[in-house]
Amino acid sequence: MTDSYWVDPGRSVTVPLDEPPRVLSLGVGVHGTTGPVDVFRLPDLWQLHLYRYTAELLVDGAVHVIRPGRVSLVPPGAEVRFRYRGRSEHLYVHLRLPGTGPSVTLPVVQDVGALTPAVSELLLRAIAAAPRSPRQAEAEVWSALWRLAELAEPAGRESRPHASFAAAVAYIESHLAGQLAVPEVARAAGVSHNHLLRLFRAETGGTVVAYIRRRRMARARHLLRESTLSIPAVAAAVGVEDLQAFNKACRRELGASPRAVRAGG
Repeated sequence: MTDSYWVDPGRSVTVPLDEPPRVLSLGVGVHGTTGPVDVFRLPDLWQLHLYRYTAELLVDGAVHVIRPGRVSLVPPGAEVRFRYRGRSEHLYVHLRLPGTGPSVTLPVVQDVGALTPAVSELLLRAIAAAPRSPRQAEAEVWSALWRLAELAEPAGRESRPHASFAAAVAYIESHLAGQLAVPEVARAAGVSHNHLLRLFRAETGGTVVAYIRRRRMARARHLLRESTLSIPAVAAAVGVEDLQAFNKACRRELGASPRAVRAGG
């Protein structure tokens, strides 16, 4: 039943996140009070756990050490075997993932590290919201899953380049209205200028400047078509205050003048 989820049986899973989850149960799970071992399956549900204790977890025979700050995401039908060291508490969510679009690959168990407080807060907010607003609870869980997806590294890649590229993109996205310079982006990402250029070449096939230009013009197209902001205001909102330069950028990236883009061209 779980074959379609496994990338590496017991260790990695493919997770569809293009639609919000359907949460069936969530809360604080307490285990290890009646015995040191639990063995069970959830035939039709995913199970997400954020741990507050140290124990051993077997997922379809694959052994994982769990400790505070680690998260597990187990697909439907997989057998889990917990070996506790006494009373053990974790945050849990039992859910369905109805998405059918592109999937992301996540480890069955991963260390959340510095993101532990943020993920914990999302799950606690979901637990608090569930009785009065199930859809809000599902939104919080969906956000937590995306945080885990961003944390996970693609197979065969070192974590540092991936994290540095993400940091660079985050900086660019939050500064599109300003005067972005490649050295500033490199400093924000914590890498050298040359290393940043290599990262963008590997990730996007182009340069940092080309990426910035594409993102600015994508935002400009949205503002031109969906708002009544003046063209000078749109140009300023995407960090291009010179109208002649903005016109040229629109023609190069969007294939039409700002007026034509606004008119639906």
